[in-house]
Amino acid sequence: MTGVLPVIQTPFTDHDDIDYTALSAEIEWVIEQGADGVTVGMVSEIIRLTSAERRDLASAVCEAASDTVSVISCGAESTIEAVQLAVHAESMGATSLMAIPPVHVRLPDASLIDYYAAIMQATAIPLVVQDASSYVGRPMSPAVLARLYDQFGDRVYAKPEATPIGPSISAIREATQGRVRVFEGAGGSALTETFRRGIDGTMPAADLCWAVRAIWDALQAGDDEAAYRVSGPLCALISLQTELDAFVAIEKHLLCRQQVIGSTRQRGPLGYIPDDDTLAEADRLFDQLVAAVSEKFPQ
Repeated sequence: MTGVLPVIQTPFTDHDDIDYTALSAEIEWVIEQGADGVTVGMVSEIIRLTSAERRDLASAVCEAASDTVSVISCGAESTIEAVQLAVHAESMGATSLMAIPPVHVRLPDASLIDYYAAIMQATAIPLVVQDASSYVGRPMSPAVLARLYDQFGDRVYAKPEATPIGPSISAIREATQGRVRVFEGAGGSALTETFRRGIDGTMPAADLCWAVRAIWDALQAGDDEAAYRVSGPLCALISLQTELDAFVAIEKHLLCRQQVIGSTRQRGPLGYIPDDDTLAEADRLFDQLVAAVSEKFPQ
């Protein structure tokens, strides 16, 4: 697992059902943009899906992404549900799992380690340990990753999102002697910094995966000027997304603008609804991002 693995958006019909036709088209589009695989995560609105829908979504994503990497989120409020979701995803062909900790209780390190160990003991594929504390839950100690790596080795990956993200990544690498492979989880906005801290890839949103792909390729080629040129408008766009519902709203808006999905519908209740001025600014920054990528990476 390495490179650019976008987190897909979950399209909904007007009746709040998952639109599986649109989902399949979105995954096909993401792969066409150069993604190295696809991920189901928090911005896939999994916290607003039923347990049955989470299983159905995992099945559909694994089927649509059958020729590439698929990372399926299995985090839950109970260990038993997380394990059941993980086992199901693996049975459907997921190549990797990802899990946030339970968010409604403050767990000590020992309980966190037991939670993740239960998932890994029930499955045989890699697990991305996600610290999503930039918008849910609490920051996770790097010692958790170190203990899990000692027990499960290279099956353990990390996606730290605790702020500041750069020092968080360095702390994990120091605690694990650089053994745990790390993905940037700030939508690509921290990619230019965290690349130099030794990350193995990034998990941005689907809507701008082509821009993140351009930054990743530029950094790998040592072309800092190109990477920073594209990174500027990307970071400005992501700065509009200040909470989980804002990420989902603007990402779906931009996917609709690119005619990838046909509806911006989100599952309610919503804590954030962008106003017209915010969406207009997102469109202006999107145009700047397209221009920056086209200038440095002409088709």
